[in-house]
Amino acid sequence: MKIVFKLFASLADYLPSERAGSNRVELEIDEETTVGDLIRRYRIPERNAHLVLINGLFVPQGERNQRRLAEGDELAIWPPIAGG
Repeated sequence: MKIVFKLFASLADYLPSERAGSNRVELEIDEETTVGDLIRRYRIPERNAHLVLINGLFVPQGERNQRRLAEGDELAIWPPIAGG
């Protein structure tokens, strides 16, 4: 099944090099794939996966290893951001 995977700010560096300049990639994944699976597959440090949304809805850290993705989902991940 197909999903859209977006990484924001410094996390975009974890996407494949052929995606340089973009923070988005369309992926073909298995039906059993979880949010945690993709975080590990792309080697994103879990402490840097601060804000995780599926179709705009927040996924708490404790649910990421169980939350399966579905056809057409959009998974977006942001790092912690500090401002001042």
